[in-house]
Amino acid sequence: MGLITIEGLRVFAYHGHLPEEAVLGGHFIVNVWVDTDTNQVEKTDDLNDTVDYVKITEVVKKQMQIRANMIEVPAKRIVNAILKLHKVQKVKVEVEKIQPPIAATFDKISVTIKGSN
Repeated sequence: MGLITIEGLRVFAYHGHLPEEAVLGGHFIVNVWVDTDTNQVEKTDDLNDTVDYVKITEVVKKQMQIRANMIEVPAKRIVNAILKLHKVQKVKVEVEKIQPPIAATFDKISVTIKGSN
């Protein structure tokens, strides 16, 4: 069993409940953890025998460009799309919204969605 981790993928997108967020957009950080069976790739050293992390980043970028009011929606779409990739067993996706327009001081606001095959 192996874990592929992609952390800190920065994306500009138009998610948000407020109308101005749909117009102005905002910055997001996406983190992805993918559980996969690495037994075969450890023997073959062949990309076809593992999960291609380039495809994971492409999924994230594509799904984040589809507007949603709530960040749970793109997070779930990312999970569902990654689960369709070859060799994926489990996925955890965190979408962090950078500087949302709220009157509060905080370190981080994010949502995490999980899925498995």
